Amino acid sequence: MTARTAELVEILRATPGLMRALEAARGLDLPDWRIVSGAVYQAVWNARTGREPDYGVKDYDLAYFDASDLSYEAEDVIIRRAACDLPPPLDSLVEIRNQARVHLWFEDRFGEPYEPLASTDEALARFVAPAFAVGVRLEPDDTITVAAPFGLDDVFDMVIRPNPHRPRAMGWDKAVASARARWPELRVID
Repeated sequence: MTARTAELVEILRATPGLMRALEAARGLDLPDWRIVSGAVYQAVWNARTGREPDYGVKDYDLAYFDASDLSYEAEDVIIRRAACDLPPPLDSLVEIRNQARVHLWFEDRFGEPYEPLASTDEALARFVAPAFAVGVRLEPDDTITVAAPFGLDDVFDMVIRPNPHRPRAMGWDKAVASARARWPELRVID
């Protein structure tokens, strides 16, 4: 484990809302799951800026990968089951998406093609910015595993830059404005 990964894990363990979300997500027993993006990198930004650990977190994105049934109905069964199984307020804060079916709707929604994925971790490499491309999982032995295809430097340096492996996302300006409104210390590199 790198020093930055160890520091990230320490920060996550000191973030009560995220730890509750990780414990609840583990209890759902979804295949190839991770909590990704905002709730992860925002915990670091809060630690770096002295804010409360859960400051600015709007939701918890729970990604999983199940290619056995790519229908919306199968994903919806998981979403509804989680809404029943997760304790409040997580039942309304956890947003669940099957990464195996993203290619079916992404282009219609975001205007760019999206090749099918082979895993949840592969999806991270397609996120809008390297700083957003972080996923974590609470393992059965209570260790936290981290996937970060671009590394953790942008997360810890509070830098947002476009993902170099995809076109600039349609929602780029909105994502940057939202992040800067909560963390004005961010540095944006276009």
